[in-house]
Amino acid sequence: MGNLFAGPHLWIILIIILLLFGAAKLPALAKSIGQSARVFKGEMKAMKDDDEPATTANGTDAPATGSTAPAVERPADQDTPPRAS
Repeated sequence: MGNLFAGPHLWIILIIILLLFGAAKLPALAKSIGQSARVFKGEMKAMKDDDEPATTANGTDAPATGSTAPAVERPADQDTPPRAS
């Protein structure tokens, strides 16, 4: 089937994107895509770090908080303070 994103196909796709979004909105679109990718990468790294067990100085596995009770998470609506309007 060949490479669909080579030569004239790539130019046609870029022209269609330019016509759909307009030249003025392309920098803002690229910026938002970059920010989204950065946030996604950071969240994936945080999830990977959470999966690794915490180790103590002697190399044995131990809970990070020092207790065996599970941590209680706050609901998402309480994570940020309310905005002043």
